[in-house]
Order: sequence, then C-alpha cells, then structure tokens
Amino acid sequence: MKKVISTKNAPAAIGPYSQAIEINGMVYTSGIIPVVPATGEIPEGTSAQATQALANLKALLEDAGSGMDKVVKTTVFIKNMEDFSTINTIYASFFEGDYPARSCVEVARLPKDVLLEIEAIALKN
Repeated sequence: MKKVISTKNAPAAIGPYSQAIEINGMVYTSGIIPVVPATGEIPEGTSAQATQALANLKALLEDAGSGMDKVVKTTVFIKNMEDFSTINTIYASFFEGDYPARSCVEVARLPKDVLLEIEAIALKN
C-alpha cells in the first residue's frame, strides 16, 4: 500500500508532487532543495546550501520512520561541478559507516536557482 509522507520539518512541495512516498518498506523522496522549512529562506553559498539540503533530507526520512543510516541510493544534482568537493565533504558528514550508492550530475538550473538538490531511496526499517 502506498503512503504519502509529508512533514513540516522539510520544505513543502512546490508543485503537484509529494515530499516522499513509502511503499513496500521503502521510502522514495522527491528532490529536496536547501530551503529553511521555518522561514522559506535559502542560505547563501555552497556549504550552507549543502548542509541545509541534507538536514532537510534527514528530517524527512526521520519523520517517515527511516533515517540517514537506512539510505541505499541518492542522486545529487549540482549547478556547478566545481562545487563537487565542498558538497562531497558535507555529504560525507551526514552518513556513518557504509555510504549509500550515489549519482551526482551537473545540471543547468534547479528550482529557486539553488546550487544543489538531493533525492534518496531508503529502507523504512
């Protein structure tokens, strides 16, 4: 059975989609951007945006009954591949032990002109 996941601890959907979907013991997130949920503001700079996007992902997964330790795959979209090492360092700090599989691609533009967006697939339990 499909369950829609919604939380105020991560940015609200800005279109006709759900923040995440749970099905068959898996959580599939939509792309998460670095918006501060309480204010709607976007932090300045690559480091701050990477930290906020990953904090949003963590909050969404936890509210879904999962967590960063349950992530099996991520996709990271970045505006500039020159930011890869900065984003990579911050990304690594959000995971302990084995890292999930990951794709990282440079894209021309992201919603709200942010510098990165991340989506994940995680185990529920």
